[in-house]
Amino acid sequence: MQIWFAAMLVVASCAGPAMAQTAPADTGPVYTLDQAVAAAGGRAPSIDAANAAVDAAEQARAVAALRPNPQVQAQVENILGSGAYQGLRSAETTLGIAIPIELGGKRSARGAVAGAQLSRTRIEAAVIAADLRLRITQLYVGALAADRRVATAREQARIATEALRVATIRVEAGRASPLERQRAEVARINAEAGVERVERLAQAARTNLSRRIGQPAAGPLDDRLLDRLPADTQGPVAPVLPDGTLALAAARADIAVADAGIRLARAARVPDLNIGPAIRRLEATNDTAAVVALSLPIPLFDRGRAAIAQASAERTRAEAQARVTALDVAQAITDAQVQAANAATTARTAAGPALAAAQEAARIARIGYREGKFGQTELLDVERTLAETRLAAIDALAEYQNARAQLERLTAPAPSTETP
Repeated sequence: MQIWFAAMLVVASCAGPAMAQTAPADTGPVYTLDQAVAAAGGRAPSIDAANAAVDAAEQARAVAALRPNPQVQAQVENILGSGAYQGLRSAETTLGIAIPIELGGKRSARGAVAGAQLSRTRIEAAVIAADLRLRITQLYVGALAADRRVATAREQARIATEALRVATIRVEAGRASPLERQRAEVARINAEAGVERVERLAQAARTNLSRRIGQPAAGPLDDRLLDRLPADTQGPVAPVLPDGTLALAAARADIAVADAGIRLARAARVPDLNIGPAIRRLEATNDTAAVVALSLPIPLFDRGRAAIAQASAERTRAEAQARVTALDVAQAITDAQVQAANAATTARTAAGPALAAAQEAARIARIGYREGKFGQTELLDVERTLAETRLAAIDALAEYQNARAQLERLTAPAPSTETP
């Protein structure tokens, strides 16, 4: 009889790790992270706002390429006066068109500003998409970790139920105090309460993921994602330069916008010419004559120097900000690399040797308790250590996946922003 109970406990201890490493039993195809990101990208308000901003920038570039509209002008002179100018007898009616002619390359300068702003908007849209992917990844990993915590809690509840049964047998056989059965009953109640708590957290994690992707995250998630760890490498990580990243591309796009602003300010210094061809009709003689009017502003008060100085200062600020961004991004990438490497080391240890040692200790303690070689205090202590180690392994795996996602976000390459 004792051999049979020992065998059952060994099977339970071997089944525990397997249950702790799998999600709750869901049916249907696996819902992958890429599917979740794709679904979120099609429904996220931030993506809609980014796309609308790109559309607006494209229309702004089209507007910048347009020429100024001409104006129709009508003028009637020598009316409602005295003598020969009473009524409309001596009226002179002029009808013409005022055509503004831009000089100094203003239209092309406006187009350059609009094109630079369009490129900046496209980079910002890529930044929003990368941030969304990071957010969905964090929610997906959180849901995976929550599912594993549910599996671990259910296994601990099953073990507590089995421990209560064994304690009952020992008490009934007169080999243990009734206090052991009471302690085992308390442990079982606490374990079942723990299952209820983690199930609620898991449901909340699924709900948050579903809310972000805009559709129910039904079915099993890709549980294998949580176990993907890099090869065990020793020594410091190789540095990654910030060149080509989204953050640095955005800073350099601001410089391009500032450069285009300087060009526009310089073009604005050149006065525009207005030409107004017209036809004049003289009421008294019923004759017509051509009229040509030319106007050119005199740059007396506003000569454009202040606007150029302002644009140049903006360019200096953008260049300085780009240098700051390069330093900040390089530091953030280095920190993220170290965090990901440390998280991977912790995950390999927690989910490997530490978990295996805790499982073996629990297996020995269960058999020894059943055979009367260990007391209940030792068994509960070992079981508590195993539960903590399992949860630590789940937390370490989730931390690595989140750190890896953060590193990928920081090193995400900037898209091509060339405008036709």
